[in-house]
Amino acid sequence: MSKPWEDDSCEQVQSYYTIYPVPVAAALWCGVKPNEIVEHLNVAVQVHRGVYRHPYIKCLEPRCRAMHEAIDKGALLVCRENGKSFGGTTHYVAPERRHVTRQNLKEWIAREFPADKPAFLFDEVERKTHSAINADAFQALQADRDAVKAELEKANARAADTMAEMNAMRGERDSLRAMVDKMSAPGERAETTYLNIIGGLVELMLGKSPAGRVQSVFDNQAAIIDALLGHHSGKPGISARTLEEKFAAAKRSLTAT
Repeated sequence: MSKPWEDDSCEQVQSYYTIYPVPVAAALWCGVKPNEIVEHLNVAVQVHRGVYRHPYIKCLEPRCRAMHEAIDKGALLVCRENGKSFGGTTHYVAPERRHVTRQNLKEWIAREFPADKPAFLFDEVERKTHSAINADAFQALQADRDAVKAELEKANARAADTMAEMNAMRGERDSLRAMVDKMSAPGERAETTYLNIIGGLVELMLGKSPAGRVQSVFDNQAAIIDALLGHHSGKPGISARTLEEKFAAAKRSLTAT
């Protein structure tokens, strides 16, 4: 079983005090792989002290110049091979011996070129984080998000309670509607009574007296329906189809009783 320290490369700690010669830092900034830097710098031409131009890596020269200029102005701390950093305006370092620490270079690039986050300096999270968002801004956004999340949870709880109340009210409404429908609908005995009365009246209107006299002005059932429609059209139950059905049911009820 391997020990924890055997697999820990301490990459983050090591990178904190890593130092780069300016041309090497420029090449890494351009995306050159570490194992290919010597090869590419051998191809490059030194056009100025500490400034290299490459036939294919076009950004090498401007990035060398940008770092030297920042060192001269004191914007980027410089060091020699020993890694002790100081301002270029207070101590002179020959361009050929100028080195920069990883941390100082990272802070300078983040400050001067916030949209440019080379992978050899910035991890994946840092590259995906917008440059305008610092730790304080992130914490403020996180606090706002947590507050909104908490409020949303409360709103969801209130909505769930409201939905439960609405469902309970719907249940009560349906129960009351069923009770009303049951109360308004006539029972079987009452239905038979009504049909018998209707059937008796229809037969009476279409029948004759014992002396053979016609008992109404209606000659048939259709005439009765026409008269009802003429006087009461639009009232509930007063339609040709309904009247025909009820008259037929009334005739069957009289026959069956």
